[in-house]
Amino acid sequence: MVSRKSITDAITSALADKGKRKFSQSMEMIMNFRGVDFTKPENRLNMDIILPKGRGKNVKVVVFGEGQVALEAKNAGADEVIDTAGIPKLKEAKGKLKELVKSAEFLAQPSLMITVGKNLGQVLGGKGKLPRPIADANVANAVKQARSRVRLSSKGKYLPVAQCAIGSETMVADDIAENFETVYDKVKARYMEFAIKSVFVKLSMGKPVKVEQK
Repeated sequence: MVSRKSITDAITSALADKGKRKFSQSMEMIMNFRGVDFTKPENRLNMDIILPKGRGKNVKVVVFGEGQVALEAKNAGADEVIDTAGIPKLKEAKGKLKELVKSAEFLAQPSLMITVGKNLGQVLGGKGKLPRPIADANVANAVKQARSRVRLSSKGKYLPVAQCAIGSETMVADDIAENFETVYDKVKARYMEFAIKSVFVKLSMGKPVKVEQK
């Protein structure tokens, strides 16, 4: 069990380790597990989680869409909207594609998912960046959620470790703590809390700080 005070204390300590960087560092949450066999597919972690306080940095959103979906995506502030003809062009623009994979989240109109898969599936899938289908009519909500979504997944060769961003160094500790609790509760609902052996927080270039558990 972790308390809000232990979470906030650890985050505050991690934030004090900023140093002088030319970029805004992410705050990472690292979870170590016990008694969970991650070699079994049904036990592996692969969760998409919406952080209630956002990620604390500008996240690019790319939408594969046409017609009304494309119009609504542009109005919602999507950074780039790519239609059917633009999908194979993006495949050939390897430099641009590489940069988008690093910095963007992807959404797709359901009718374009097959075209995206044929042209970009190998690249996007290999980086865990396959687009989420826009499942409802609220394109603006999908774009908003994409900016706050993180993926928590098992790391390495089925090691009992998972890691994801829960904010950035520009955020206050209490907001990052709320994001921490959201991720922690999602994992706790998946496994028994006993399975969470230890939890650490750290800035991208900082040292890990352990969150005390009772």
